[in-house]
Amino acid sequence: MPGKRVKDEQQNLIGEELKKRYNAGASIRVLVEESGRSYGYVHTRLAAAGVVFRSRGGNTAASRRRPESGPTPL
Repeated sequence: MPGKRVKDEQQNLIGEELKKRYNAGASIRVLVEESGRSYGYVHTRLAAAGVVFRSRGGNTAASRRRPESGPTPL
């Protein structure tokens, strides 16, 4: 039912289904695409369902560090 208002009971069911998918490894962006709902809606439903959010992906400071340099190969 993308784009339509849903009752509290239905929102809870949607939230639980989104929670199952998120906990199984789906990203919020994947859930947005699959459900046809907005990022904000999906995030709100997940939070209401009690999801413990994963940390953000992508580049982090640790992944941008230069590797320790050893002796220069000849």
